[in-house]
Amino acid sequence: MIAVLADTPVLETDRLILRAPRFEDYAVFEPFFLSRRSEFIGAWPDPTPGKAWRSFCHVAGMWALKGVGSFVYCDRQSGAPLGHSGPWVPPEWPENEIGWTVWSEAAEGKGYAFEAASAARAYAYDTLGWTTAVSYIDPDNARSIALAERLGCRVDASANAPDSGLGKTPLVYRHPAPEAVA
Repeated sequence: MIAVLADTPVLETDRLILRAPRFEDYAVFEPFFLSRRSEFIGAWPDPTPGKAWRSFCHVAGMWALKGVGSFVYCDRQSGAPLGHSGPWVPPEWPENEIGWTVWSEAAEGKGYAFEAASAARAYAYDTLGWTTAVSYIDPDNARSIALAERLGCRVDASANAPDSGLGKTPLVYRHPAPEAVA
C-alpha cells in the first residue's frame, strides 16, 4: 500500500497542476538528481541513488511533518511531472523560502518554473499568510537568478543565508511583498 498526502492542496494554472509528491514521481526525479543539472541543490560532487531518494523524501516529508512544502508541478495535459516548486521551511532556514527545480532538460526554457513558482508564491501569501519570502540561490546558478528576477525578486544583501552545504554562501533573493504581486 502506498500512502497519499490526501490533505495537500492542488493548485492549477493555465498549463500546470501543482500537487503533492507521489511515489511514481521519483522515477522522473532520480535521473535529474543523478545528472549534473542537480549541482545547485546539494547533489554534487557525489550524487547517488540513496541521496536522490533521501532528497525526494525531504519534499514529501515536509508536507507530512509541517503541513506545507514543495508541490510537484505537472503538465496539465499529459500529467507528466516536470519539477517541484513551493514553500520550503526547514527548521534551520533563517526565513521562509519559495524554491523550484526543473527535472527534465526538455522542460527548461518554457516558463513552467515561472508559472509554478508564481502559483506557489500566491499560495504562500494568500493561504499560508506569509508576508515575505526569499529564494536562496547559488551565485553560479544563472538560470535560477534569471527566474528570480523575472518573478520580481531582488538581492537582499542584509538578509541572512543558510549554510548551503556547497561551500559558498547563497544569494538571498527577496520576493515582492504580497500586495505587489496581487
